[in-house]
Amino acid sequence: MTSTDSDYMVTRSSGPQEADWFEEWFGEDYLRIYQHRDEPEAERAIELIAAHVKGRAIRSVLDLACGAGRHSKVLCERWWTVGLDLSAALLKVARKESPDAPYVRADMRELPFASESFDLVVNLFTSFGYFDDDRDHARVLSCVCTALRPGGTLVIDFLNATQVRRALVPYDERVESGITIEQTRVISPDDRFVEKRIRLRGRGKEYIERVRLLTALDLQRMLEGAGFEVVSRVGDYGGARWSEDSPRTILFASRK
Repeated sequence: MTSTDSDYMVTRSSGPQEADWFEEWFGEDYLRIYQHRDEPEAERAIELIAAHVKGRAIRSVLDLACGAGRHSKVLCERWWTVGLDLSAALLKVARKESPDAPYVRADMRELPFASESFDLVVNLFTSFGYFDDDRDHARVLSCVCTALRPGGTLVIDFLNATQVRRALVPYDERVESGITIEQTRVISPDDRFVEKRIRLRGRGKEYIERVRLLTALDLQRMLEGAGFEVVSRVGDYGGARWSEDSPRTILFASRK
């Protein structure tokens, strides 16, 4: 495995270019808005994963798109884990919470690890589907496949596209830490993305989340194309059988 120096950063291209939405959004305001996502929820997700890999030797784990380290912290209690994310702001929080844990700042399309470095890679809380071009999503999965040992497991915890389309909430608002948060959601005109516009009332700030509406079948095809076999599919952190009404699409895939 390569160095996990905290200053390590991989970029995909040089020269000026317009920032993607995820380069601007995942900072302090993101943490305020999603502060209701708590440690017990993270523990349920990791318990589900642990049950799936029970009896197998897990020497090393990658928390891909780890954010502020909510899941990495729980993973570290079971296995040696490295967290990777693009957001310097979120990684700063993660390192503060777990100063001894290794964290790497990098783009998931260019993983800075040697081949066959991990037994388990997890990608949780819809930290996939951010790119306009599906070739970038395929590249992420290809990089993960390379980083996994043969027979290693990838876990993708994603939204349920069918349920999102059916039960989309166009507008809501709530107050967090004295800040009124307005959220507007739409399906893109081409039906490929769910777009959320987040406005912090009175603060002059507005953000966009834009996630590809990949169905369970879409994800399975992408995984198979990258060299994986999907071995299990569940619909929530309790391990319930997946259906079109499930709140999540959680896939367990094995590297061939």
